[in-house]
Amino acid sequence: MIRFNQVSKTFRRTRVLDSVDLEIGQGDRVALVGSNGAGKTTLIRCLLGEYICDGEVLLAGKEVRRHRTEILKRVGFVPQIPPPLKMPVQQLIHFAAGVCDSDPTAMYRVAEKLGLDASAFRKHPFVKLSGGQKQKLLIAIALGRDCDVLVMDEPAANLDPEARHALFDLLAQKQDDAAMIISSHRLDEVAALVNRVIELDRGKVVLDDHVADTVDMNSILACRISLTRPDSAFAETVREWGFAEEQGGLVWSGPVAGPDRLRFLGVLSRYAGLLNGIDMRESVERKVAGGGNA
Repeated sequence: MIRFNQVSKTFRRTRVLDSVDLEIGQGDRVALVGSNGAGKTTLIRCLLGEYICDGEVLLAGKEVRRHRTEILKRVGFVPQIPPPLKMPVQQLIHFAAGVCDSDPTAMYRVAEKLGLDASAFRKHPFVKLSGGQKQKLLIAIALGRDCDVLVMDEPAANLDPEARHALFDLLAQKQDDAAMIISSHRLDEVAALVNRVIELDRGKVVLDDHVADTVDMNSILACRISLTRPDSAFAETVREWGFAEEQGGLVWSGPVAGPDRLRFLGVLSRYAGLLNGIDMRESVERKVAGGGNA
């Protein structure tokens, strides 16, 4: 589906991409990882046809720069940094839907699943929304359209846990029919979402490996944490994950999305000295993500 043939890109004598050869097919969910400056965003921009580069970038056999308008109708894109758009939310949604011949009501529905009532903000300039609201709206625009390629640059960076639950559920619905590229500078943020890891370093592919695809993106874990003593900082942190207090703050319980388990354990590691026990089990009932606006 996606093919990079000897792709190189240079900015002011600095080679950011160096002879990249990659092929990404339908059903591939790729974690594109690497440190800042490794070339991840530049590779994505080349795929979107935004940069002129050496070599060849093909989507479904078509060169992306030459067929950019047609290609972009097939690609859902979530940028890492929201663009400083001044147009109202309603205008942005209808413009995006018109570009890809999609139904704007589908974008509103996806936004609602993420916990954002976009209709309530329809007259607000996009640039005036909070970071979380911008991220939810951009995800809604990308996932609320018919596309067979999803490109997401740090897609969950500004999302609350409930919205992350919803995002994982939405991605699960597309996982067999689309090719996904999820860019991140930390593998633990996206590891459970993907079945392939591609690492860039100084513009070169240094790792391309398929990984175990064992985590159900719809799964919810019921988690129960016991502490040696109550702690206000810990309480504030786990409340943000939707956890409830028991026994005067000595026990906390709540849901964790299956793909978020590694990230959540990383958060808990900051409080290792307080932990008395952790129990995480597959939830019997699947939790439907909702929640309010960020």
